[in-house]
Amino acid sequence: MIQADENTTVVIVGGGVAGLALGNLLLRSGISCIVLEKHSREYVEQRQRAGALDAGGVRVLHRWGLGEVVEGHSLGASDSVMPMLIDGEKRYWKMDEDDEDDADGAYCPQQILVRNLIKVFLRDGGDLRFEAEDVSLEGIDTERPLVRYRDAAGSTKALGCDFVAGSDGYHGVSRTAIPADVLTCYTHEFGYAWLTVMAEVPADPLAVLAVHSRGFAAQITRGPNASRLYLQCPLTDTIEQWPDERVWSELEARFGEPAAAKGPITSKQVVPLRGVVFSPMSHGRLYLLGDAAHLISPMSAQGMSLALHDAEVFAGAVIHHVKNDDSRLLDSYSDTCLSHTWERQASAVWMTETMHDSGDTSYAGEFRKQIARVNLETLLEPAAVNRLSE
Repeated sequence: MIQADENTTVVIVGGGVAGLALGNLLLRSGISCIVLEKHSREYVEQRQRAGALDAGGVRVLHRWGLGEVVEGHSLGASDSVMPMLIDGEKRYWKMDEDDEDDADGAYCPQQILVRNLIKVFLRDGGDLRFEAEDVSLEGIDTERPLVRYRDAAGSTKALGCDFVAGSDGYHGVSRTAIPADVLTCYTHEFGYAWLTVMAEVPADPLAVLAVHSRGFAAQITRGPNASRLYLQCPLTDTIEQWPDERVWSELEARFGEPAAAKGPITSKQVVPLRGVVFSPMSHGRLYLLGDAAHLISPMSAQGMSLALHDAEVFAGAVIHHVKNDDSRLLDSYSDTCLSHTWERQASAVWMTETMHDSGDTSYAGEFRKQIARVNLETLLEPAAVNRLSE
């Protein structure tokens, strides 16, 4: 039997939102853990990834005393009133009492949230190991799994643990440790993609969405002087078909107005829209969190909040097990998280189809466009109200 070089309660594979949040929750509860991240700290803190927290995600952080990681990114009432452009006409989202109750929501770019979670975890004495490569999981069906990795100096290490949290993303190694005949993958392809573009321009207001006969479009802030642009496009499109000039002209056409500012474009990517759910989310002593277990349409803006939900459920289950020698919450982890995930997937599919079918009929046809427009109207203030308010 291979002896572990070190032992801990939980080894967390992956230093993204799910893994770092889990590490912080466990650390604050006195549960020993080690976080392994394959990239350098500089890379992790600088990489640009889409995503923003909703009020539910923010409340998770506040419940565990981590509100400081989103401090300065709260949305006031004026900030949350973001325009919706329909064929160039400015409309506004309905606000009801529930929305007002969610005034503790935040817009926090994933890059900033990750950076802050790292800072707090290390400040509080957390064990976070960057440049941990060639991670492999052994014995997840036993009482004492082993996680191997190669550290930045090139030495191979073996960590013994009670539980492994696989939070290393869709392309990570954790999920591959679950036997293929145990794991089921459910996938929904929407039939179109987004051209996602990073541009060095501010977004004012923080987010603008547009439905147009040419397709969906959006501009969303990614910091004081950065925006991410989204343009619906066919799955077969390539970035070579989208020179910078075409990006800006198409954004203006779908917005129905000139761009407030144009600037250097730093990256482009064609991203197919889809939903993915893996079931079960646990096997033996391995538990999947975040993108390792599910992908959700970016139209929903639920990816980070789903990751935080998984982290909170798993942290609570581990804490309960350690303090009470009771594994019931761990046993129900997969069912609990999958129930929540499917609820969010259902909402994401509805929203994605509503926003995209409302515009370009070449994807789903005129019938679906009319249905989508009816659904979209349920989310918006009447047009007459918009005209009176301007």
